Amino acid sequence: MLNNVNLMGRLTADPVVRYTHTNNVPVANFSLAVDRRLIKGREKEVDFINIVAWQGTADFVAKYFTKGQPICVEGRLQQRTWLDEVTKTNRSVIEVIAENVHFAGFKRDDAQNNNAEYDPTFDPYAAQAA
Repeated sequence: MLNNVNLMGRLTADPVVRYTHTNNVPVANFSLAVDRRLIKGREKEVDFINIVAWQGTADFVAKYFTKGQPICVEGRLQQRTWLDEVTKTNRSVIEVIAENVHFAGFKRDDAQNNNAEYDPTFDPYAAQAA
């Protein structure tokens, strides 16, 4: 069986880091806005995907990423279920568990000069086509 997800998108908000009660393990939650493939004659469509990162990956995301930044996420899908205390109904969500994250929006010249500042106007898809 295969459960592998690769996404590239922009953070919809700053990552939120919490810590588990039992052993103080960091957990980061964030959401990505991922563009769908553009179909001629249609407006741009975007999916909003919930991501969960644990331990070192959570720390990395919280330290280096902020709202609007492009990010690449490698991970797996996981379904989580719980009982809603208010409505007394079973709820579930499917989210991506991040196993690796990568920077996705720096200008090549800046990255090569070790002066990698975030450029919100940089489009990695346009850079690949050039």
